[in-house]
Amino acid sequence: MNYETAYKFLINQTVINEENSDALLIRLQQGQPPVPGQITSILLALKVVFEGLKDATVIDKELAYALYQLSIKTQQLFTAGRKMGVEWPPLLKEDLLRIASATEYIFSGEWQNLH
Repeated sequence: MNYETAYKFLINQTVINEENSDALLIRLQQGQPPVPGQITSILLALKVVFEGLKDATVIDKELAYALYQLSIKTQQLFTAGRKMGVEWPPLLKEDLLRIASATEYIFSGEWQNLH
């Protein structure tokens, strides 16, 4: 995966429209778990974006907003779903925390191992 592909993939995970029904935000809003491999692909894309931006001093506004949504909005949707009785996959909370950590690493410019 190259930077442009990773960038577009991360943006698409947050775009809410009917044509993008497998976007992570849409699935979580609907109380559905991620599709198989989706979290792994997001984490890979985050790592690729990190590598592409590690020496950057500014981040594109569209990407920054997508990163915010992937790190904060996903956890809000997870919590809201749980309160409504959604039975999320056992490791989803930890996966969402890994996404948030990877996003933090992009902003800090220093990658650490994801646990």
